[in-house]
Amino acid sequence: MSRVPGRILDVAGVPTHVVREGEGPVCVLSGGLGMSWFDWDPVVPLLTPHRTVVRFDRPGLGLSAPAPADEIPTAAGEARRIAGVLDALGLTGPCTVAGHSLAGFHVEAFARLYPERTAGLVLVDTSVEEDAREPAVPAAPRAAAARLLAAGLGAAGVPRALGRAARRLTVRAQSVRHSDDPAPEALVRRCYSTTRVLRAGLVENATYAGMAAEVLDLRARHPLPDVPVTVLAAYSATDTVRELRSLDRQRRLAAELNGADFRIAAPAGHLVMMDDPAAVARAVLGESPAWDIAAERT
Repeated sequence: MSRVPGRILDVAGVPTHVVREGEGPVCVLSGGLGMSWFDWDPVVPLLTPHRTVVRFDRPGLGLSAPAPADEIPTAAGEARRIAGVLDALGLTGPCTVAGHSLAGFHVEAFARLYPERTAGLVLVDTSVEEDAREPAVPAAPRAAAARLLAAGLGAAGVPRALGRAARRLTVRAQSVRHSDDPAPEALVRRCYSTTRVLRAGLVENATYAGMAAEVLDLRARHPLPDVPVTVLAAYSATDTVRELRSLDRQRRLAAELNGADFRIAAPAGHLVMMDDPAAVARAVLGESPAWDIAAERT
């Protein structure tokens, strides 16, 4: 297998896979639950002529080492991780942070907790939970249960046998332009056939509800800085009740976030960076959205 891009850097004691490309003002791209750095590949060439693009794998994902066994993912913790990645690269000035799905929580927390380091915020079909509450079962036992499940599945050989197939099915279900995974097969096998990645994804899922509640609390206590904010929603043009409800939630989120710029990527499934990379790049660069009949229909 050819050498993969990037370096392994120490970020808060975790060997973390980080990729830096391009020149110019800095932007950080962070993927959704269980995703890897290469999921942004379609977007990066559109940004590197104009931006220094930073991608990284959260602990256990992609090529990064697992988190310590007692570490619980939190929005504030992931905001600190983004700051730590930038510090490790010597990039201390303001940057645009873009987060997809679950990582929308992380980059919003970064903008609220590190306003002096934020030049812009882009939420790519982000997770939205208007009435999130901390679950009755604390995060630590939920994360421990997820780790035990991953260990059992790993011992049974499930990741090696089914990891790549599960990844392909996920891409097929969440993309409208790709019937198969566009990521390099060798990288998919290297990452998604491991118990390490399965464990990280299960832990992120187990702690999702608590993180959503944490973000609502951050909104009440830490205002967003006065920077451009964009909410980019996916629209596949199926006009199902579920899709229209999701669009409405994204639109209401934009209104709540200081009247953020609300945009629609179409046709696109949840994996917007694969289906409409140009829309993501325009949002990060602050360029006007392309005219889209879907925007008028909704």
